[in-house]
Amino acid sequence: MKYDRPLKSILIKTRSHWDRDETRPAVRAVFKKALHCRTSELGAEVYSSENQYLVLYHTCKSRACPSCGYRATIQWLRERWAALPDVLYKGITFTMPDVLWPFFRDSPRLANALPALAAELIQARARAKHDVRVGVMAVVHTFNGKLEFNSHVHAMVTAGGLQVSSDSWIQSIYYDQDSLMEAWRKSVTALLRVAVAGGRIQSDLTSDQTKDLLDHLQNRWWSIKIQSFPNKGHFLKYAGRYVKRPPIAQRRISWIGERTVKFWYTDKKLDCRAYVQCSLEEFVDLWAQHIPEPHRHIVRSFGLFAPRAIQQTRSAIFALLRQKERPRPKPRSWADSIKLFFGRDPLLDDAGGRMKWARRLPPKKTHYYSPLIENATVRGSNFIEAENDHSVKRGKSDKTKVAVR
Repeated sequence: MKYDRPLKSILIKTRSHWDRDETRPAVRAVFKKALHCRTSELGAEVYSSENQYLVLYHTCKSRACPSCGYRATIQWLRERWAALPDVLYKGITFTMPDVLWPFFRDSPRLANALPALAAELIQARARAKHDVRVGVMAVVHTFNGKLEFNSHVHAMVTAGGLQVSSDSWIQSIYYDQDSLMEAWRKSVTALLRVAVAGGRIQSDLTSDQTKDLLDHLQNRWWSIKIQSFPNKGHFLKYAGRYVKRPPIAQRRISWIGERTVKFWYTDKKLDCRAYVQCSLEEFVDLWAQHIPEPHRHIVRSFGLFAPRAIQQTRSAIFALLRQKERPRPKPRSWADSIKLFFGRDPLLDDAGGRMKWARRLPPKKTHYYSPLIENATVRGSNFIEAENDHSVKRGKSDKTKVAVR
């Protein structure tokens, strides 16, 4: 069954579960924002013409909101595409045994250290073996298809790099999978050993049991995957899924009951679709564990792509590659985005006239959450207060039209 805004519907049903003091503040904040998205709680902009006027409710720009996350992701992709040079790239995935996942789930600071750890391994090998500086983008990925916590790192690295000795661009260098795996295994276990010694590990295991576990894992094989990409587009689209958006696409939610929810995922071992059914509260808890703390960057850049380095060397690298620098693209307005993706101009009234901005409506606090509405009409001269609609159009007649984008 296809649902309209199923994630928002689940948040409404489970508000008493997550909107309480025991919930992590970051989770509570983003869930509240998503719940108020496109409602009078966030205020609105009013556009008008001689024939009609439009009330456009503000969006939440929350990580828990699929629609806001999509627009933010598109802008991030445009900016990264313009900033990075057109060269060959490699994708390197760093994983770890599943018994280590709980350590990083319960200690966010350790999980935040993983991208820098992976990037340093890549840069160290490029410097030592080839005297080359490389650009690295790394994203820590914390979930799998079943929404379980699964900490691993996806890194995009330039296939070649800037050779320091000759001041030239090397097209491609070789990354040895086994040596990377051994270095990654050693670095992660060393990170955990330091955390155990400092008492920063939250676990049911004792310190001695944790050390024994790390000793055992030090001799196990860890999976490292290296892929070659003809351009930056493949990785950017992949990473873009985790920059601003929820950990599950709404289309994967197949059924919502009074107390349970069912969603599907792709079982990669069996190469088929499988289903997970759980209570609404369990689903929210699974979702909540993947919400990062405020101001934490999901995708981080290192080496030639580090923020300071890219400002200093970007022009030289583009000149060396004989490529033209691209300016940073400006964000598209909401109206331009609708015209581009839906093929209609939202600022044209029913008579074909253009509406212009008239005024702003302040946020209005409400104490209820109405069911999701697709469309509605009411009689009267005032604006309709439709809690879950994005915009309200009103004409000269005594009917007010609620329009949903």
